[in-house]
Amino acid sequence: MIHKILLLFLSVSLFSGEAPSEKEILKENNPAKMLLGEFTQADLEQPPYSSWFVPGYKNYTPKKEALNTIKKHIGEYEIIMFMGTWCGDSRYTVPKFFKLLDQVDFNRENLTNIAVNYSKKAPGELEEKYNIKRVPTIIFLKDGKEVNRFVEYSLESLEEDIAKIVSEKAYTNPYAQ
Repeated sequence: MIHKILLLFLSVSLFSGEAPSEKEILKENNPAKMLLGEFTQADLEQPPYSSWFVPGYKNYTPKKEALNTIKKHIGEYEIIMFMGTWCGDSRYTVPKFFKLLDQVDFNRENLTNIAVNYSKKAPGELEEKYNIKRVPTIIFLKDGKEVNRFVEYSLESLEEDIAKIVSEKAYTNPYAQ
């Protein structure tokens, strides 16, 4: 696990130009600094999360065709996103996801963000209600019913996977049965 964390911070440091020390990496992953429950993008833009959120957001440029498809359809959806501030996949995907939402002017009143702990538990047992096994998990709902979900990593790219989901084209996440 620590090797995975070190690799993540090394890749983040390539974006920022600064390599964190092992001590900084371990301090960054202190459970006391873990978000838990509902949060906003603004929470991730503050230390200690900003060290991975800001470069991930800034350095992401989505493909225009997928972005146009998302913009055309995403307004029909409510979205619930589960992530862990301790999770490498969440740290990689979540900044990109927020940038996508910003670029398509998604109504944030239709977005709920839930941070989970290492056991993927959150206050209110929402992880049970939505059957969360891996993070990040981004659930797309229409009229209160789940249409599809993005789980942990993309099959093509984040924006292409989401474009398929919101345009209701065939899409199966990597863990669907």
